[in-house]
Amino acid sequence: MTDDALIEAARVSKAWPFQEAQKLLKRYPQGKPGGEPVLFETGYGPSGLPHIGTFQEVLRTTLVRRAYEALTGGAPTRLVAFSDDMDGLRKVPDNIPNAELLAANLGKPLTRIPDPFGKYESFAHHNNAMLREFLDRFGFEYEFVSASDRYNSGAFDAALTRVLECNQAILDVMLPTLREERRKTYSPVLPVSPSTGVVLQVPVEVLDPATGMIRFTDQDGSVVEQSVFGGQAKLQWKVDWAMRWYALGVDYEMCGKDLTDSVTQSGKIVKILSGRKPEGLIYELFLDENGEKISKSKGNGLTIDQWLTYGTEESLGFYLFREPKSAKQLHVGVIPKAVDEYWQFRGNLPEQALDKQLGNPVWHLLRANGGGEGAGDTLPVTFSLLLNLVGVLGADATADQVWSYLGNYVADATPEAHPELGELVRAALATNRDFIAPTLVRRAPAPNEAEALKTLDAELAKAGPETTAEELQNVVYEIGKNEAYGFENLRDWFKALYETLLGSSQGPRMGSFIALYGVPETRKLIAQALEA
Repeated sequence: MTDDALIEAARVSKAWPFQEAQKLLKRYPQGKPGGEPVLFETGYGPSGLPHIGTFQEVLRTTLVRRAYEALTGGAPTRLVAFSDDMDGLRKVPDNIPNAELLAANLGKPLTRIPDPFGKYESFAHHNNAMLREFLDRFGFEYEFVSASDRYNSGAFDAALTRVLECNQAILDVMLPTLREERRKTYSPVLPVSPSTGVVLQVPVEVLDPATGMIRFTDQDGSVVEQSVFGGQAKLQWKVDWAMRWYALGVDYEMCGKDLTDSVTQSGKIVKILSGRKPEGLIYELFLDENGEKISKSKGNGLTIDQWLTYGTEESLGFYLFREPKSAKQLHVGVIPKAVDEYWQFRGNLPEQALDKQLGNPVWHLLRANGGGEGAGDTLPVTFSLLLNLVGVLGADATADQVWSYLGNYVADATPEAHPELGELVRAALATNRDFIAPTLVRRAPAPNEAEALKTLDAELAKAGPETTAEELQNVVYEIGKNEAYGFENLRDWFKALYETLLGSSQGPRMGSFIALYGVPETRKLIAQALEA
């Protein structure tokens, strides 16, 4: 495949990363002036630890970045992971040690609050370190930028001057969007109190934009005149976002649907500053298994560690790739399908025409962090089949047991020879232990089902060691189609097999399961069912 062929196919691709990258191509038809790299940004609020939403935003932004590079034949790009660590701490997060330490520092910038974990210079420094460790864990290519560093060092001074020059115009945008009570105290600039160190929400009078001088009333009632430079102030959220776009020259940033209004207002403000609103995607938010919004206070979400316990990193990326503008349920139940679909798409990739490859999520995911290897790889068994196997083995199933059964199906069945399958074995055992085994209930077969099971047992008794999964599947089919057993359709027969042998209403291709579990062991399951 030549670069020209890729560029041509990318320009007409309907895959959403290419559609997003097209926006940047229209923004800079001749490339960014001076050959400067196109700047992608993701934002992070370090009042808590990184979570699955953080991963989602960095991954999806990276996918657009790589799509833009493919679309342009390698135009330069940068990705900035920006930490809003000048924010004042509004409330004490749950599950944080030394909560009283944070409570005593409410309202102060996050970088000026002691680290309750006792490891870093401040609470924000701790969480920033966790963010970087988190992003490094997944191999993201990015540059970390701290709001506090920029405010404190003077790097934002020119942009702050511009905000002060445009103070009234910004107020004209923001005040109509606020409740009457909020309008009385609203200011684009939030001074840091010289007496308490708290970020203040008070009216501010601009005295001299060039020197950054403002006037406000402090918490103790004294009138203070001080500069906004040197970390002595920060900006309100929507103004801050716009100022950052202006100061850094951000070309692309996506966000969740909950920030739609912020995008609108910040877009107006950056234009006032003589900057340009970045391109971007507004993505839908996650829902829980009941279709309700994910809430940290409710605890109805799924953490990234939970996903990686019951699934894999690749399956998470695959799940997040699909339809970003559609709301997604985020719970353990969606993981098995995501795992199996990822491998199905990965196996199909090499045989697809180029246009189909560019629509394949795995094409994008393999390139997200500079890789690309692995296209065409397949696994000898599906994750769903593994889950059925460990379900039969019970809550105390071990990896050694699973690998011994895999020996019926896979040559050289060891985790060393099949590391990716080993990851699925680990995830299947965890899923079985915590979710499947406690819910499995095998029912006794109905009389017609019992007769069909007896016939299946007799047929399995004839099977030799060379009998294939497909041949076993045909045996199962023929029994289900035999009118003598009274099944209205094959679905009823398979459901009976799942419920009497596996203890679940859903299951795998039975031929594959029998080949994996073994014919003698399957006959024992049938005997147990007939005795129930």
